[in-house]
Amino acid sequence: MYQPLLHRQEHLEAQHALIRSHPLGLLISHGAHGLEANSIPFLIDAQASRFGTLQAHMARANGQWRNLSEASDVLVIFQGADHYITPAWYETKRETGKVVPTWNYVMVQARGRPRVIDDAAWLRVQIEALTNRHESARSAPWAVGDAPEAFIDMQIKAIIGVEIEITDIAGKWKVSQNRPAADRVGVVAGLEELGDEASRTMASIVRETAPKG
Repeated sequence: MYQPLLHRQEHLEAQHALIRSHPLGLLISHGAHGLEANSIPFLIDAQASRFGTLQAHMARANGQWRNLSEASDVLVIFQGADHYITPAWYETKRETGKVVPTWNYVMVQARGRPRVIDDAAWLRVQIEALTNRHESARSAPWAVGDAPEAFIDMQIKAIIGVEIEITDIAGKWKVSQNRPAADRVGVVAGLEELGDEASRTMASIVRETAPKG
């Protein structure tokens, strides 16, 4: 991933936090039939290895897991907040006119060694953990145990587990750090004026991410 120094997010805690807040990762592998990519939701165990370990499951009918069983390395991309940035928000536009549009975004790319897990007990723990993670904020959370046991057993037979020990992780926060302070103020104001959730989220990230140097 192209990473100018200004845009590097090297704090592991921040990288893991993005994975937790945007858990739908794009899993990319290479096998006998070339590149393959699928989006699946992941959990991250920060304590399981130096950079953390990703855990997920996919449909047994999805042939990508066969590639994973033979792969020594895979890539998972987690895309966080993003937003178009108009040069109309820059003070520099009024000063010199020498400005162009850009796109702000945050993302994490994790590489690692995949392990395919065909074990009903492991899968039961994984789907319960994944469900609890995303149901816990609900006033009446759904639990795996709410469904009939025979039905859950049948569902587990139709999936297969994936565990990826992360061997390298990179975060990129491209959020106007390369612009003068007045331009960053303009970006925040412009995004906040739009008023939608995506705009407010990016405004907050721009405000909180100090330029390096």
